[in-house]
Amino acid sequence: MRTAVLLLVVGLCVLDATSSLKICAFNVQSFGESKANNRKVMGILLKIISRCDLCLIQEVRDSKGAAIKALVKDLNRYDKSNTYSYVESERLGRKSYKEQYVYLYRTNVLTVQEHYQYPKLEGDGTNETDVFSREPFIVRFHSPTTLVKDFVLIGQHTCPKNAMKEINELHTVFKGIYQKWKTENVMILGDLNAACSYVTIKGWKANRLRSDPKFHWLIGDDQDTTVREKTHCAYDRIIVHGREIIYGIVPGSAQPFNFKENFHLTEEEALEVSDHFPVEVDLKPNHRYLLRNEL
Repeated sequence: MRTAVLLLVVGLCVLDATSSLKICAFNVQSFGESKANNRKVMGILLKIISRCDLCLIQEVRDSKGAAIKALVKDLNRYDKSNTYSYVESERLGRKSYKEQYVYLYRTNVLTVQEHYQYPKLEGDGTNETDVFSREPFIVRFHSPTTLVKDFVLIGQHTCPKNAMKEINELHTVFKGIYQKWKTENVMILGDLNAACSYVTIKGWKANRLRSDPKFHWLIGDDQDTTVREKTHCAYDRIIVHGREIIYGIVPGSAQPFNFKENFHLTEEEALEVSDHFPVEVDLKPNHRYLLRNEL
């Protein structure tokens, strides 16, 4: 009996260490064919992204769609213990400059239930009521291996000069998603440009997403999500709402991933990959499910 209990405890410890689900958001800075054809850069990207069960990629700038297909193909070759797929947004932008959001995810642990492109207002897209330069891309996932089974990700890359307005408007986006899908378990993530010269103390006080206590900002203002040594700004954020998902976060797991230090790169080498570090957070595993299926 004592042996069985000991094995159970050891098994739970192993599962805690290895079976949490890692969610990441990474602004890869103009990801297109040029980076996809750079073997050194792609090798580093594979090491970064394969750490994540689910990763929101921002600043995808490939009109042909070849770069993401190449990345997913290489991921499946690189990490043979998992299977990767993706869901992508429309090409977004007010004028000729366009970007896409892409969620890369492991199909062996996650299922896409629904996805939704937040609508652009009708018209020329330049009126004051059209807040977003790149409208949020929203995906609902099912995750049987974690305590929180169903959750929604709202991906957003704000325009720097309009960051405060866009961050504030994400509160409205959340309310719309709650009405649409009837779930409170929501994570807002991405390069929000939520720091340094793009924000003000006065602006923060009036910002609904910032002042509403139901939203928990997991990446703090003191963090640095930039690669350059001369900057120290928490541009990239992870924000959660909902009792289940808040309880389901592994304490202390929300942080930037400094790939420059971890992979022993020079600043120049790191900047070839991106000028941002990815941000990440872990969800607690569902021990009952994992014990039933893995032990």
